[in-house]
Amino acid sequence: MTTISRTEADPRRGRKPPASLPTAPDPNCPLCPRLASYRDSVRAREPTWFNSPVPSFGDANAALLIVGLAPGVQGANRTGRPFTGDFAGDLLYATLLEYGFAKGVYQARPDDGLKLVDCRISNAVRCVPPQNKPLPVEINTCRQFLIATIASMPKLRAIVALGRVAHDSMLKVLTLRAAAAPFGHGAIHQAGALKLYDSYHCSRYNTNTRVLTPEMFRGVFAKVRANLDS
Repeated sequence: MTTISRTEADPRRGRKPPASLPTAPDPNCPLCPRLASYRDSVRAREPTWFNSPVPSFGDANAALLIVGLAPGVQGANRTGRPFTGDFAGDLLYATLLEYGFAKGVYQARPDDGLKLVDCRISNAVRCVPPQNKPLPVEINTCRQFLIATIASMPKLRAIVALGRVAHDSMLKVLTLRAAAAPFGHGAIHQAGALKLYDSYHCSRYNTNTRVLTPEMFRGVFAKVRANLDS
């Protein structure tokens, strides 16, 4: 897989991703055979759903990028917009609205008119994985699109990684050593001009088990807001 060094991807330099590194996969991306097969099976079962690699949502000139795990089968895979149509989106978008990173009303559908403000949302893996569990080889293969997405954001200052998979993928993108930047809810890691913020994923499981409370989640975005406003 092609990689970009931290210097090449430094948003302060206004570098654009190479032409060979698109920021989004092809709608029929064949790079991960297991994911392509699963995508085809869902297409056959639910032909009116989006059922393609889910593109990033938000302006490339945003200062904040949120990186999730992968589309949920009945969420983003159905609607075509990250975190839209499942429980995780309820908490995420409510929090973004509270801290001024979104405007409008979130109604769990891509035509609800919700707009992000100085914020963009993407995923470590763009295609829906079976049981919401991408394999390591699939995470590695899809990382090229995350690298290109970050390289296309000239004003990027902050990244929120939702969960350990997103965190670990971001460490590779930013060339940070895992020992020097361990995952932990509320942790902040410096990567050149960027700050990487860790949060537990806002999944129904994590909130139902109280691994993540709304207050804990809001605390991460309060730190991001304070940093970007300083």
